[in-house]
Amino acid sequence: MRKLPKNNRASSVKAKYRANLSFRMNVLFFSIFVLFSLLIFRLGYLQIVKGEDYVRAIERTEEISVNTSVARGRIYDRYGRILVDNEPENAITYTKMPSTTTSEMLTIAEQLAMLIEQPVDRITYRDKLDFWILLNKEEAYAKVSEEEEAALKANEELDSKQVQIEIDRLVRERITDEELAQLTEHELEVLAIYREMTSGYNLSPQIIKNENVTPEEFARVSERLPDLPGINTTTDWKRVRLNSLSILGRTTVPRKGIPLTKLDYFLARDYSRNDRVGESYFEAQYEELLQGKKSVVKNVTNKKGQVIDTVTTYEGEPGNDLVSTIDIELQQEAERIVEEKLLELKSIGGSKLLDRAFFVMMNPNTGELLAVVGKKIETDPKTGESYIIDYSYGTFTTAYEAGSTIKAATVLMGYKEGVISPGKRLIDQPIKLLNTEPKSSIFNRSGAIPMDDLKALERSSNSYMFQIAMLMGGTNYSYNMPLIIRDDTLSRMRNGFAEFGLGVNTGIDLPGEFPGFQGVPDNPGVVLNQAIGQYDTYTTMQLAQYISTVANGGYRIQPRILKEIREPSQDGQNLGLLVEEITPTVLNRISNSESEIEHVKKGLRQVYIGSQGSARGNFKDAPYTAAGKTGTAEVVYYGPIREEWRTNTVTLSHVGFAPYENPEVAYAVVIPWASTNFNLYLDHNNQIAREVLDYYFELKKKYAENGLSSHSVEQKILPPTTDEKIDEETEEQIVEE
Repeated sequence: MRKLPKNNRASSVKAKYRANLSFRMNVLFFSIFVLFSLLIFRLGYLQIVKGEDYVRAIERTEEISVNTSVARGRIYDRYGRILVDNEPENAITYTKMPSTTTSEMLTIAEQLAMLIEQPVDRITYRDKLDFWILLNKEEAYAKVSEEEEAALKANEELDSKQVQIEIDRLVRERITDEELAQLTEHELEVLAIYREMTSGYNLSPQIIKNENVTPEEFARVSERLPDLPGINTTTDWKRVRLNSLSILGRTTVPRKGIPLTKLDYFLARDYSRNDRVGESYFEAQYEELLQGKKSVVKNVTNKKGQVIDTVTTYEGEPGNDLVSTIDIELQQEAERIVEEKLLELKSIGGSKLLDRAFFVMMNPNTGELLAVVGKKIETDPKTGESYIIDYSYGTFTTAYEAGSTIKAATVLMGYKEGVISPGKRLIDQPIKLLNTEPKSSIFNRSGAIPMDDLKALERSSNSYMFQIAMLMGGTNYSYNMPLIIRDDTLSRMRNGFAEFGLGVNTGIDLPGEFPGFQGVPDNPGVVLNQAIGQYDTYTTMQLAQYISTVANGGYRIQPRILKEIREPSQDGQNLGLLVEEITPTVLNRISNSESEIEHVKKGLRQVYIGSQGSARGNFKDAPYTAAGKTGTAEVVYYGPIREEWRTNTVTLSHVGFAPYENPEVAYAVVIPWASTNFNLYLDHNNQIAREVLDYYFELKKKYAENGLSSHSVEQKILPPTTDEKIDEETEEQIVEE
């Protein structure tokens, strides 16, 4: 019997069905797996990555820096004597919550006005207008008619906010003086408090009163704190300068806060608008070091946004203490000497233009500024009486012709340019050029005196320096010759002087430095004046840096006033731990050999002790060795008295260093416009240099005997040297430069 064949087609269909079902099930399971994976990944992202953010959103908490009263760092002199301090004072503050309404704030201000006496002198006219509107809303806005309001709303160029601004403007314009006069003394006091309450940010304490808060006021407010939401009694501080040295700078006061010109800069660095900040000079330069770190609090709010708790997460800390390079005892004596000599000169005939004098002393090896003195005579426009103010910043912000003090740089530049060499002899003689009056040395108006470079420095030969300039220009002097020199001579001379710091910024660590004024040449002869310091102008600080460069063997060191950064004192008896000691910064080295520099220093020594030295009369009997150069520049006046412009006058100057063998100090004196009488012999510049230098060596001996050192890591805090106090509220004296 024959077997029937199997149905192969049917089995093939079933196999395909099973295979298709299996594929679809695999796709389904894979899709479920992918979906669950995505769900798990999303949950993980929400919990791990974003979990903290959502928890914070649910709990509605916020961590912010608050403007707590954190003490600013103190400033000391090099021996630990206090120069700038913080003085504590009672204060009353207000912290506005996000949910606080205007009416609630007004109620608090009214209650507080019953407890304290608030000065009303800071209230502005605009404050009165806004406050009157606040107290009389219906009457105020009735001053704008419905038609006027409708016209403003119909203006398509104005949005709703701008419409309200325009309405408010119209209301203010229509409030009369009689209506403002209706504000009572009590209401004005409430306004004075209210304006302080509204001057800051939410959750940031605003000082309501921190000046002359009596113990009774402090106690009354403290007792009522539960009834005054946001009000607190605390201890604030004010900045107090313990001497008049203006380069220490000033800080703003809380009511002034951050200057508008620097508002964005400080706000970007987490400052508040009413923070104290360094406003000028040392305080401004080292703001980031002196400013303390604010405390950080976490404000816990409920679902309605109301703050129900405040938790401090960071207590904050005071700013770093800074030790300056200034020796305040030396500084004060130098100020006394400069002031005395300035007044002596002012009492001599021909001194109508004289109003200022400067002195700088620095360590030529480190750049540390030991004394920075500027004194200026001002006249009270109301009384006509004269008085002297500190003008120490004028040592680097104002510049004058320095005269012969720069001749050492001229000689060294001559060496560098290869136009003279050490020991070179030239003839000191009047320089007569075609169609010009003769130019000569003061001591030789008509003769011919052979001399070398050292004698030229000792006697301060103008003729020798003129000839260096002409040689640099590619010409030798001959009587009545036309002066034809290389076009780049003046620029090469300026570049040569710049190596010493003359005519360029010294790099002092204080803001506002002025590099001096460069004249615009109108004839080749200006290079002769440039060679003797009677063309471009230089600051006293530049002169001090220049002579320091000569004294230390050719290194131009940056002058600085910061010596050390320290942590705040832990016990009030000793300086805090040393954070950083500032090291010297070498800006460049001049293009002269050591032997050339030493040779020129011999000439500067002869200025003090040589038989014909221009400072011999002041330094020949000094109990120490020193060297330097005097200067008398014949200049044209362009000072603050405009009606006297173009008057011919004399500026006195002096530079030097000591001891000669191993210099530890370098100094510069400038007395601009000392006299209009060219026949007088004036040496007050030399007197200042000698008397301050004498006192420096006296102090050095005294400090050694008392074991006082500026190099000790552990230093005691010493009391200030005077009882003088200048707090941050003191009005700044304006100098007419």
